[in-house]
Amino acid sequence: MYKYKAANKNIEISNPDKVLFPDIGFTKSDLVEYYTGISACMLRHLKQRPVNMKRAPDGTKGGSFYQQSAGNYFPSWVETVEVAKSDGSLITHVVCDDKKTLAVMANLACITIHIWLNRTSSLENPDKIIFDLDPPEGKGFRLVNFGAQKIREYFEARSIKSFVMTTGSKGLHVAIPIKPENGFDRVREYAKNIGRELSDRYPDKLTTRQQKDKRQGRLFMDYMRNSYGMTSVCPYSIRLLEGAPVAAPLDWDELEDSDLSARSWTVSNIFKRLGQREDPWKDIYRHRISIEKYMQEY
Repeated sequence: MYKYKAANKNIEISNPDKVLFPDIGFTKSDLVEYYTGISACMLRHLKQRPVNMKRAPDGTKGGSFYQQSAGNYFPSWVETVEVAKSDGSLITHVVCDDKKTLAVMANLACITIHIWLNRTSSLENPDKIIFDLDPPEGKGFRLVNFGAQKIREYFEARSIKSFVMTTGSKGLHVAIPIKPENGFDRVREYAKNIGRELSDRYPDKLTTRQQKDKRQGRLFMDYMRNSYGMTSVCPYSIRLLEGAPVAAPLDWDELEDSDLSARSWTVSNIFKRLGQREDPWKDIYRHRISIEKYMQEY
């Protein structure tokens, strides 16, 4: 056991030499160093949001589970927020606003950090829209790229800025920062209507059909993450896959790279990337817009 010091707090790291990603020899101490080392970029996306943790104490060779509630083993200084479940009961979530909390979660073998689409100050109202784009079976990344570009063009036609990110898993996320003025149901319906409009334009490539057997090889523009209690992977989170890929915000011109994949960026190259290119999502929330008038189109 060793202690990691952050902001005058000593966090005891148990089993620091435990290997979590055997293919690259990535240990729990490496996990702590990764998340604390990338905190300057990551915290701007994490702050003031309820967190869901994907934990894997034995790494890629063992099982994993999702943890929503903050256990009583969390230090008392870790920020939390109570949110209502669908049945009306309350659950206490971690809110990760600082480097030392990242260290605590890493010590629990939290591999992937998922965040809500709302902040603690407006639990009922999201401040971004997410389209989750994963390639259908047998289709390559080109179709995901196509869908992302069409979503971008839709919003550009309305002078709205959108942002794209590899998920580190299969596809891309497209995010649109919005003012938290509407509830999840209205925002989700708006996202669904956008998806339907685009699928009507490109019926052979895009669909909003949730049933897999109805998609017929088309790209599903998943708008369902825009629901209360749903989450999206936090930018710069590691995924529980060989090579430890990370969710990496992109500039739109990077989609022109034919070698790009959802797993192009990993713990092994992300810091070099950030040394050469500033976080493309650094100012994302400065571009929040009111979508009220745009919802009137439907």
